[in-house]
Amino acid sequence: MGPTETASALGGLPEGRFNGAAEFSALVRTALVQAAEEGWAEMVWSDLDFADWPLRERAVVQSLQAWARPGRRLVLLARSFAAMPRCHPLFVDWRIRCDHLIECRKCSAFEGGEMPSALLGPTWGLRRLDLVHSSGLSSAEPRWRAELRGLQQACQRQSTPGFPASILGL
Repeated sequence: MGPTETASALGGLPEGRFNGAAEFSALVRTALVQAAEEGWAEMVWSDLDFADWPLRERAVVQSLQAWARPGRRLVLLARSFAAMPRCHPLFVDWRIRCDHLIECRKCSAFEGGEMPSALLGPTWGLRRLDLVHSSGLSSAEPRWRAELRGLQQACQRQSTPGFPASILGL
């Protein structure tokens, strides 16, 4: 945990400020382990392109595999998915195998500042407020999560399907 974070009463996920790419990545890893352990039914991730998320890591993909069960859902909202195959080949392979659980949506109408860089689960979430320094907040506070959910839903309403698991030729 970073120096300004406290353990959440809900599942022990850290709450408070985080600073830097290392803390952000550690929070994503911790959240995915928790999602698998608690059986989160849904997660919504949003980012401009996910290029600097720790999705290239084997441990992250293993946590996602442990989380993946029928009836669960992962929604990815991005302005562009172009960096995914290049930056995160392990995640892309997992995404192909688990396509039935994943919905990828392209939010091309959103600018950098409007598109939240966030991970939201049923009881906790994190959001980067400064993308350059990878700093932000994590919280289990219901009002904060509702506000973040509203931002992600606004992106989703104005999105189109994107990043298909396979390209079918005719």
